[in-house]
Amino acid sequence: MTATGLGDGLTALLPKLGGGALTGLTRLSGGATQEIWRFEAGGRALILRRAPGGDRVSGQTVGLEVEAALLAAAGAGGVPVPPVVHVLEPRDGLGHGFVMGFVAGETLGGRIVRAPPPGLAPQCGAVLARIHSIDPAGFPTLDRHSPAQLLDEWRALFRACDWPRPVFEAALCWLADRCPSPPAQPRLVHGDFRNGNLMIGPDGIRAVLDWELAHVGDPLEDLGWLCVNSWRFGRIDRPVGGFGTLDELLAGYGDGVDPAAVKWWEVFGTLRWGVMCAGMTAAFRSPDPGIERAMIARRTSETEIDLLRLIGDR
Repeated sequence: MTATGLGDGLTALLPKLGGGALTGLTRLSGGATQEIWRFEAGGRALILRRAPGGDRVSGQTVGLEVEAALLAAAGAGGVPVPPVVHVLEPRDGLGHGFVMGFVAGETLGGRIVRAPPPGLAPQCGAVLARIHSIDPAGFPTLDRHSPAQLLDEWRALFRACDWPRPVFEAALCWLADRCPSPPAQPRLVHGDFRNGNLMIGPDGIRAVLDWELAHVGDPLEDLGWLCVNSWRFGRIDRPVGGFGTLDELLAGYGDGVDPAAVKWWEVFGTLRWGVMCAGMTAAFRSPDPGIERAMIARRTSETEIDLLRLIGDR
């Protein structure tokens, strides 16, 4: 569908979006897996988050309809998120996706770490605690995995890349030797809570974005993922997103978390990101390549350096 065709479809949706005229339809460069469009309806800034082409739905994500429901539940639970305005229906003719309100702020991690708002790390902890308090029973289609099952899954995905990476093999052994038991109470896990998926303003977190990898499991996975070096944007001395310390994060989160347990998930997250990077080579050859996918694919070697540093630090 061309931008003109998309604009015609959105124009037909205007009565459901608050009315007015459609203006300023522009595709944004962010988003490695979904289309992101900004437009205005009657002067109100909105965002369309849509499957590539409207119909190329990834089996590795929760689905855009579920993602919209997660946003609604998170907002009801006190998590800062964009408001969902409309979930696309088959009769809309635009495929899978949803329209949400535009939230002003900064998402570029490199800019955020240069001048982070005060107290951002403990605020991340507090927001994660709210996310983990959402009842996962309302989302029966979400994947449910123990740490051991997740490790097996990502081992298989790595092997499917069919390319030797001795550092990944060493990290898999390290993780298997220290694999934690399943949590006594599995929680809703955001799955991609990190610097770059947070809309940040001078007041801190204005919105938590990109819920497409949500699942049910060990909530410490989110804390470890936030600490992965790739999300520090060069500020490796600040382990939480490039803007804070682990102590600050855990102070905001509460619940007496063991830092060693977070490290296991940091190592796991680094391996996971490395496998995702390696897999982007095939995604770049898909019908919707995107420059973001090519840039992500070449970052695989960075994760190998990070893994050597982590598993060698005893």
